[in-house]
Amino acid sequence: MDTASKASKRVYGHNRVTNESQISVFLAYPYHFRKQGVYQLRVRPSGSLSSCTISLRTTDRPTAMKTSKLLQSTLRTFHLDNPDATWEELRDRLKVIAETTLATSTEWASLEDQALLYADWQSDLQLFARTGALTAPQARATVLGGQLMGAALRRLRGAPEDLLGMIDEFNDKGTPDSLNSAPVSLSVGPTSGPTSGSPSVTAPLTFEALAETYREEHRENITPSTFEGLVNNHRVIAAALKGLDLRNHTRADLIALRASLVETRKPSTVNNLIANLSTVLRWAENNDMISKAYIHNLKFQKGAMSTREAFSQEQVGQIMKYANGLPMGSWKRWGLSLAVITGARMGEILQLTKEDIGTTEGGIVFIDINDNGGKGLKTKQSKRQVPLTDGAYGFSLKEFLQFVAEGEGSTVLGVSVPYAGKHLNSTLRKLVSGDNLDLTFHSLRHSLASLMQAEGVPVAYTQGILGQSSGTLAYDTYGSTVPVDKLAVVLRERLPSVLP
Repeated sequence: MDTASKASKRVYGHNRVTNESQISVFLAYPYHFRKQGVYQLRVRPSGSLSSCTISLRTTDRPTAMKTSKLLQSTLRTFHLDNPDATWEELRDRLKVIAETTLATSTEWASLEDQALLYADWQSDLQLFARTGALTAPQARATVLGGQLMGAALRRLRGAPEDLLGMIDEFNDKGTPDSLNSAPVSLSVGPTSGPTSGSPSVTAPLTFEALAETYREEHRENITPSTFEGLVNNHRVIAAALKGLDLRNHTRADLIALRASLVETRKPSTVNNLIANLSTVLRWAENNDMISKAYIHNLKFQKGAMSTREAFSQEQVGQIMKYANGLPMGSWKRWGLSLAVITGARMGEILQLTKEDIGTTEGGIVFIDINDNGGKGLKTKQSKRQVPLTDGAYGFSLKEFLQFVAEGEGSTVLGVSVPYAGKHLNSTLRKLVSGDNLDLTFHSLRHSLASLMQAEGVPVAYTQGILGQSSGTLAYDTYGSTVPVDKLAVVLRERLPSVLP
């Protein structure tokens, strides 16, 4: 069967693809339980007495259920959900995945998303290898699957040689030689294994392995939203380092990494990634995992200030005309609209739940931006209530509230930051930004600040709307605590009801 032509279904917000028509094993209902407070997942094919148990490595139920859902998807994809599967069956499945990976084309704009998918699968396979109760065929397939995903990532960088080599070996019906040589790093510790007549082999200490261990050690001190962003940044760094063994890295390697990252990113964005890199390497150095972290003065000192611009009122009008024309059930419509009329950050909007849509005694509807339930905020001043101005730029409060009431997800919009960021910024480029990289979704925040400043709104009110800690930030960077009813009056008087 030509698996490359099978329809795939994307689970938005998690960079996962599950090919439902490729699932040949029907599972009994997955069983979750806790062992010493840590959640475990047990899966069992229907009618089978054999089962597979994996630690989800968290004591938090919502996090465990999310991890469980995505992990089950990966296990199904690689047919590792069936403990009764023979090595031949698992090997044939790996061959199908390898051939499909090579045969599937990827649009240039989707390369990063596809890389994240492969990295997700590789990470899940490492989790399975580290915490699962494995049969011998499952263990071989898990290690080989991780290598396969590494080869798939290199294929996206224009180097398909490793993937071709694995396919050739699968076609020979043997075990690829790579399984008998240095395996994909499943932990940060050295793995030595002398074989008869051969010296011991130490697996490379990759940034991916280091970062995973760092995150697990610090997971309890990181909010889920911050953790998700950290994972994404770590994946970008790992992909750019291309499997570099950090035990032997040099200053030149990190300078080359910085040069590679800045080819497609602003210095300020690269500095953020370098900060994440530095934290992991400093931690690794302090724990004697590497001898030296060459991170001193690695950040850009010039050109790192934010250069984001504000959209003009004419451009804001174009954006809202487009948004108002989208269907009522479109998350993109309300993501753009909320940014325009409230100036909220993307992360703040995407974390909103139904409970965060409130109404004052005077009937003013507002969004409550808070850190309840582990939501992440940029600063403590970011907590605020921002009124929703009915009719501003044609915004329909009635239709928005209907959209919220009919939603079924845990958040109002139901999408993640990486997914939303890609699609919303792509939309803005097509509508008004063009090739101007300084005009992004975040520029809508600047636009509201600029409008408030031009209208002579006192800085304390703008601070209350934008959640900034000082007037300098509110008006110098973007354009107190003020009662939401007063903010409603300010916005109602300043936001135009007619599109520019």
